[in-house]
Amino acid sequence: MKAIAITHSGEQSDNLDYLLEIDIPVPIATGRDLLIEVKAVAVNPADVKVRAWHNTNTPRVLGWDAVGIVKSVGENVTLFKPGDEVWYAGTLTRPGSNSEYQLVDERIVAHKPTSLSRASAAAMPLTSITAWELLFDRLGIEEGGNAGDTLLIVGAAGGVGSMLTQLARQLTKMTVIGTASRPESQEWVKKAGAHEVIDHSKPLDEELARIGINEVTHVASLTNTDVHYHEYIKIIAPQGKLGIVDDPKFIDAVPLKGKCISLHWEAMFARSMFETKDMINQHLLLKRVAELVDNGVIQTTQGEHYGHITAENLRRAHKKIETGRMIGKIVLENF
Repeated sequence: MKAIAITHSGEQSDNLDYLLEIDIPVPIATGRDLLIEVKAVAVNPADVKVRAWHNTNTPRVLGWDAVGIVKSVGENVTLFKPGDEVWYAGTLTRPGSNSEYQLVDERIVAHKPTSLSRASAAAMPLTSITAWELLFDRLGIEEGGNAGDTLLIVGAAGGVGSMLTQLARQLTKMTVIGTASRPESQEWVKKAGAHEVIDHSKPLDEELARIGINEVTHVASLTNTDVHYHEYIKIIAPQGKLGIVDDPKFIDAVPLKGKCISLHWEAMFARSMFETKDMINQHLLLKRVAELVDNGVIQTTQGEHYGHITAENLRRAHKKIETGRMIGKIVLENF
């Protein structure tokens, strides 16, 4: 079968030209695995990071967002049958979705929203899982609750930010503030439902003061945590919570002690990588998100459509993500 893989390490992680088409055998579904025929994919910062970190000349298939059709199932599968149309993010420990067929554990898969096209749906699984887990599992926010609290989402125009803004606005009673630095990204965040939008290229305390807010109870730091970390300590209220998604080089947690600020990490692959006892929660939350989409509560976060799933188009998507100026998600469909 056709697949697109990173084939060499390159020098200093500059290996984009080694993102190439290869031919590999079609895998066989056993146990709780589904064999899925991939129909659409999205590209995430995770793809770029894994490609850049690739340090061998053994090909690795990337891709952690997909919509496809179940072709066959393992002997222990109970949730799906051949012919089901599904969506999922997969796991870092197995080959990714940039291939014609892929094996995925049924516990991290759900039926695709019926109201969305395949490409529009492919934009959502990884970011939906990340945003949901950060909001409800890590920061401990309650559905329908947290009235009087304020959530600041730093980097709200990206894929995770777009989902987190919608979920927080629609499923909680918090005041939701998103950050974005350009007019077009600010407009995107407003459409996602943020009560207020501020500019993260300016001091956060000054931007919050501009809209009449002195402190926030929760911060979701999705990007540039290194840049904003000391600002967070200023603006988070005593006993507030800081959630981090990106990869800062170093975090000194000691300054959080004075205000008793708690620190929370979100890594959506943790459940699948370690096959935790609650791994099926990712199936359940993707099922819930699909229902929210089909009921018109939340919308796709598709930004741009880059055409067919080819090595050339995937390289173009990686280049765009590396600019750090993403609005929504890049999707591709059909090999």
